[in-house]
Amino acid sequence: MNKTELINTVAGATGESKRVVGDVLDEFVTQIQKQVKKGDKVTLPGFGTFSRRQRAARTARNPRTGDAIKVKASKVPAFKAGAGFKDYVAGSRKR
Repeated sequence: MNKTELINTVAGATGESKRVVGDVLDEFVTQIQKQVKKGDKVTLPGFGTFSRRQRAARTARNPRTGDAIKVKASKVPAFKAGAGFKDYVAGSRKR
């Protein structure tokens, strides 16, 4: 499912216009990105948690030449699915 399909599905289920649903979805994503960038966690009970993780500096290998290269430390986004989401996907819980 892509973004347009998601907007159409939510608009159909809620009776809201596609424009309103699209604006809400865009702002939802923006706010999650802002909070995670600051280092805060965003938790949606039953769905999951968005957070930021620190990846340590390391030495890697160039697959073409085999030479060692240094990879800098970085901050990466992470998502951990909640128990309700996991149960739903596994089929042990119905919506």
